[in-house]
Amino acid sequence: MAAVAAVAARRRRSWAGLGLLCFGVCLGITLAVDRSNFKTCEESSFCKRQRSIRPGPSPYRALLDSLQLGPDALTIHLIHEVTKVVLVLELQGLQRNMTRIRIDELEPLRPRYRVPDVLVAEPLAARLSVSGRDDSSVELTVAEGPYKIILTAQPFRLDLLQGRSLLLSVNARGLLEFEHQRARGVPFSDKVRLTLGSMWDKIKNLFSRQGSRDPAEGGGAQPEETPGDGDQAQETQGKTEKDEPGAWEETFKTHTDSKPYGPTSVGLDFSLPGMEHVYGIPEHADSLRLRVTEGGEPYRLYNLDVFQYELDNPMALYGSVPVLLAHSAQRDLGIFWLNAAETWVDISSNTAGKTLFGKMLDYLQGSGETPQTDVHWMSESGIVDVFLLLGPSALDVFRQYASLTGTQALPPLFSLGYHQSRWNYRDEADVLEVDQGFDDHNFPCDVIWLDIEHADGKRYFTWDPSRFPQPRTMLEHLASKRRKLVAIVDPHIKVDSGYRVHEELRNQGLYVKTRDGSDYEGWCWPGSAAYPDFTNPAMRAWWANMFSFENYEGSAPNLYVWNDMNEPSVFNGPEVTMLKDAQHHGGWEHRDVHNIYGLYVHMATADGLVQRSGGVERPFVLSRAFFAGSQRFGAVWTGDNTAEWGHLKISVPMCLSLGLVGLSFCGADVGGFFKNPDPELLVRWYQMGAYQPFFRAHAHLDTGRREPWLLPAQHQDIIRDALGQRYSLLPYWYTLFYQAHREGLPVMRPLWVHYPQDVTTFSVDDQFLLGDALLVHPVSDAGAHGVQVYLPGPGEVWYDVQSYQKHHGPQTLYLPVTLSTIPVFQRGGTVVPRWMRVRRSSDCMKDDPITLFVALSAQGTAQGELYLDDGHTFNYQTRSEFLWRRFSFSGNTLVSSSADSRSHFETPVWIERVVIIGAGKPAAVVLQMPGASESRLSFQHNPETSVLVIRKPGVRVASDWSIHLR
Repeated sequence: MAAVAAVAARRRRSWAGLGLLCFGVCLGITLAVDRSNFKTCEESSFCKRQRSIRPGPSPYRALLDSLQLGPDALTIHLIHEVTKVVLVLELQGLQRNMTRIRIDELEPLRPRYRVPDVLVAEPLAARLSVSGRDDSSVELTVAEGPYKIILTAQPFRLDLLQGRSLLLSVNARGLLEFEHQRARGVPFSDKVRLTLGSMWDKIKNLFSRQGSRDPAEGGGAQPEETPGDGDQAQETQGKTEKDEPGAWEETFKTHTDSKPYGPTSVGLDFSLPGMEHVYGIPEHADSLRLRVTEGGEPYRLYNLDVFQYELDNPMALYGSVPVLLAHSAQRDLGIFWLNAAETWVDISSNTAGKTLFGKMLDYLQGSGETPQTDVHWMSESGIVDVFLLLGPSALDVFRQYASLTGTQALPPLFSLGYHQSRWNYRDEADVLEVDQGFDDHNFPCDVIWLDIEHADGKRYFTWDPSRFPQPRTMLEHLASKRRKLVAIVDPHIKVDSGYRVHEELRNQGLYVKTRDGSDYEGWCWPGSAAYPDFTNPAMRAWWANMFSFENYEGSAPNLYVWNDMNEPSVFNGPEVTMLKDAQHHGGWEHRDVHNIYGLYVHMATADGLVQRSGGVERPFVLSRAFFAGSQRFGAVWTGDNTAEWGHLKISVPMCLSLGLVGLSFCGADVGGFFKNPDPELLVRWYQMGAYQPFFRAHAHLDTGRREPWLLPAQHQDIIRDALGQRYSLLPYWYTLFYQAHREGLPVMRPLWVHYPQDVTTFSVDDQFLLGDALLVHPVSDAGAHGVQVYLPGPGEVWYDVQSYQKHHGPQTLYLPVTLSTIPVFQRGGTVVPRWMRVRRSSDCMKDDPITLFVALSAQGTAQGELYLDDGHTFNYQTRSEFLWRRFSFSGNTLVSSSADSRSHFETPVWIERVVIIGAGKPAAVVLQMPGASESRLSFQHNPETSVLVIRKPGVRVASDWSIHLR
């Protein structure tokens, strides 16, 4: 029991008894992650093996005579010149300027895992044709786009070119390593013993095959002879195994991974000439621009429950998206490595000449000194399945990736408001008191959250009968205020024969299994817990059905869900997670599916919320773990952060990195989960959160209460102003999320996305763009009296949104600040819609009139959009019930027109005011509408700020109209 308490003490929650006592003691002593609980590359045997391979000529040769060119793909065999093991390469040109590469064993002993359910559809192929060939290479032309692919046979490599410009090389450093499946054996040192061993292996194979299972069902079928296997190959293989500690069994601390199928890792390198800046591969608490990892740790992608994570560190965190973006002033590229196993990524700098040889030198004379970034991907199992996203712009890369994995789900409007959470609100009275506190102190709020203590003994889908005896009455009260409630539902199930959820899952065989076939059990919040196998479609269907109002007793339409601990977190497991040799649906090991487990939990929960409404209502689900494609199911956040200035600052690059790979709905716990923020830090965090997509305050059980009205009055006023700015901008936020949903564009963007040739922007990660209109530089330093704001863009005009002061780009502007200052600038040439009446919740504002803020460019023009629908249903999809309006200002005329002729939506929303920034004073302002006579509008002009305010045009937002300045 003491060991259990010690494990729980490293984590963030325990409610009673010895667990809480030990937790409190340990929390006071240990205020940072215990690195020894998590592997380094040196301690991960496959990473160590992969990383030990030195760059040089690849041992793989492409067998050109095996090349087959079909209508959708090219296939060719690759042979390892030492082991004689044969791989098959499948190469596809894809529409939208993408290329797909898959490498697998030609004759695997057991099928290798191919990640399902991440791609929204099979990508459409673009036909490849052979445009040149000689004894050592093949030149391929892609039907769509000006691209060529050069396949060099020996050593094997691929090069993608546009004209005579090399875009990207594959295996140029010779790091392709595909650990083929083989039988475990003892290496022999001489020819005679090797021969005897080979005979014995054949005898064993004969008998084992008679009783073997389908390898896809988890049985370990023994190897059969493959073409090219012989004494030399077996001898080499034996030596390799002799030099591979951890290949067949690996122990970390007290946990042993049995590895019944042996070493199966894959690795491949990519060279990016002309690229010195790379981004992505979240989640890491690190800078936006990825660092060179030579001489240090590679970036790790392995979903883990990391207690009080460190900053500026490539350690794995809660989620993993294996997508890397490369940027230069000339173009953007992306690499999507579709593998759900533990993955490490090494990044190094180079010059292109060091990886050019043979035929490529003929193509690219004079390019030898071009700067280059090399990226080495290493995964523990699965196949090589990689998409090359060829841009050429960053916006193109976003769209290409979205075409593969889907776009950000359009969130319900309320979820873009402010969320109030802590571990834990004690009972129903506490919840209602907090709800009333927002009204009494005039703070807007949309959602109150309940953590694990709301459930009966941490049995999810239940309510504590003493603390929450009437949950539906509580929910109805919140609904009367037009507010919502979010309750946590974690994917570990208390082992309790009296708990219906556990009994049904056990009886239906829907839990993850151990290697011996029994239900896998670990230790988590409820104590002994079993883990649903969400890789099983039947399990996901069962889980989704649990969210029906009949099954989830006490639930109501305004109850939404939070999935925490879904890495999955196992307190007494290796690295606080599940054993890798645990068994999942289809016979796959946990090592194969680990990083996708959290996505499946998120998916099943979101499906459940959709189903409970008959497919009408949009869900809201927050998930801590994520993978490629998680954007389709809701929001994520940066996990268990700390009330420190560094954690406030790091939230910007963390959310920017997530946005780059499709996960736009990101935020950080406002105030920090651990520790108690001082008033200055808490104020600055509210200001930061107000301009990040997901805006939730959350806190640990042992922290002091920090609802905003508990601060001194002067701090309350500043937080109220920050909340007001958030709610005022909700029409703009909602429009940005529609753009993300429609096209895959990030909501929160690095500056370089819109200023790709401005080298100064390439490493900026303390400020960001919201859409293309607002530049935000939150204050993230203690005691700051000023900030250095970089305003990019030759010829650009930037307006301070508070003072309307005009600034020209590019320049670094020193801006004096006080505690109440949030530096925000609107780009000249944009139109931003706002609601100017801040009410109790977003639902109370959705029919309010709109004010348009038109910021003029140096040329006197501006453009912007507004998206509106009912804010909560799928009617925008199923019935085209939405408005998408486009506003354009030029020639002293502002025009409103429909951006989508299919759209229709009845709404009372009207245009209350138009604020034109950077305008001169007109003699008259005239409104024109189709089929109506002109009408004059009243206006006011401030010559000091050059701001023109046009009052009450009185036009419906759905109408076509124009306003003329004369």
